[in-house]
Amino acid sequence: MQSSHLLLEEPIRMVSILDPSKPSFFPAMTKIVGTLGPKSRSVDVISDCLKAGMSVARFDFSWGDPEYHQHTLENLKAAIKATKKLCSVMLDTVGAELQVVNKSEKPISLEVDSQVVLTPHKGQEASSQILPINFDGLAKSVKKGDTIFVGQYLFTGSESTSVWLQVAEVKEQDVICTIKNSATLAGSLFTLHASQVHIDLPTLSEKDKEVIRTWGVKNKIDFLSLSYTRHAEDVRQAREFLSKLGDLSQTQIFAKIENAEGLTHFDEILQEADGIILSRGNLGIDLPPEKVFFFQKSALRKCNMAGKPAVLTRVVDSMTDNLRPTRAEATDVANAVLDGSDAILLGAETLRGLYPVETITTVGRICFEAEKVFNQDLYFKKIVRYVGEPMSHLESIASSAVRAAIKVKASVIICFTSSGRAARLIAKYRPTMPVLSVVIPQLKTDQLQWRFSGAFEARQSLIVRGLFPMLADPRHPAESTSATNESILKLALDHGKASGIIKSHDRVVVCQKVGDASVVKIIELED
Repeated sequence: MQSSHLLLEEPIRMVSILDPSKPSFFPAMTKIVGTLGPKSRSVDVISDCLKAGMSVARFDFSWGDPEYHQHTLENLKAAIKATKKLCSVMLDTVGAELQVVNKSEKPISLEVDSQVVLTPHKGQEASSQILPINFDGLAKSVKKGDTIFVGQYLFTGSESTSVWLQVAEVKEQDVICTIKNSATLAGSLFTLHASQVHIDLPTLSEKDKEVIRTWGVKNKIDFLSLSYTRHAEDVRQAREFLSKLGDLSQTQIFAKIENAEGLTHFDEILQEADGIILSRGNLGIDLPPEKVFFFQKSALRKCNMAGKPAVLTRVVDSMTDNLRPTRAEATDVANAVLDGSDAILLGAETLRGLYPVETITTVGRICFEAEKVFNQDLYFKKIVRYVGEPMSHLESIASSAVRAAIKVKASVIICFTSSGRAARLIAKYRPTMPVLSVVIPQLKTDQLQWRFSGAFEARQSLIVRGLFPMLADPRHPAESTSATNESILKLALDHGKASGIIKSHDRVVVCQKVGDASVVKIIELED
């Protein structure tokens, strides 16, 4: 592979940190988050998802109990072991989500222009006339003329499984609505979304906290997806909660922006969060259709400038039931990459979809093609201009490493790091070649026991575009000497050769710390 241009003409091959002797194939530098559920929880299907390019597994606790998700996670572990491919774990909270409870699970038919009552009396049977909800404050929050959407996967405008309601009257605790489209609601639980209405519920509910305290702590989750984040204080409270839960103090918090209230406070939320998830299903309801693209581009740009991962949802809804996406969806995925997304999050497409593996493969291929035409030169200049001068020491090293790699047409950038920060800074500049992050474990103690850090940092890079982790041998000290540097570098180069991204006579840019100095060097490989 002689140039960065050629690198984009064939799939990028990377190796898992679990078994450096065997290659792991990533079709694109943009990462894919897959939601595991009924159609994607067996060891075989999860293994195929990993092979197709899924690098983050999302567990959505708005449905299913901890035991169900634990069984799925055990299958994920078995799949990771079988495929030798690393995957991080994301816990998605319920948050301030309103739900309609259908205990009988009988299908509910709703006819256009009829009326239905939303009531907080959960003991009532759900029917075509009454829908019991889990919130007794809805009548105080909405007014006549407000829009409400109800469905298993929310309203898309093209499905008959979700319903659009308009508030006709508020009567004590009940909300009487006119049905605007005919639909059949099937299942035991439906999401309810009141458009541009403030819902007075905590972002991190007691149920969420209990799940995190038990399931989250037990499984040392890498990411917490904080649903319905509306203010920076939501993130601060969640971080304070995690800080008291041992290893979860290292868990990264991704603020999930789902409504206009979250967008209004986006800048302050971005400062506090480790990353952002733009939940376009809900945002598409809260915003006028003609405004969605603008907020998407604006939010992604802000994340890129801040160097924080941005994740986009709801891109190939039609693949839930079809083997191919629509032309508009394929273009949407490509535009997400061109706009600067780090990762694409697949929800219903993999959770209940008929083609979870094919969906991941298709999205990966579209991302791969879009990356070929991504204007890295323009992007690099924008980042440098935004950062300004004087740059911090680490920022200067990161930008210099990327500039050097592009100038010499390096096939890969290798970065030695203990916290992962240096590698993430390099990835922020979106180099056209993959960044191999060699995480050097550090020995730490909490006064009770010793442990090596590094595994969290390595797994958390699996959501950052273009960043691929490799965990170094813990016997190598964090304070590098010339001998240990050469030893780890040889392992990293062997790792790259085995995976196919490094070939004879290729140039490789290495970013490492030697003593108190940070060094960027260019290596030209021999036969």
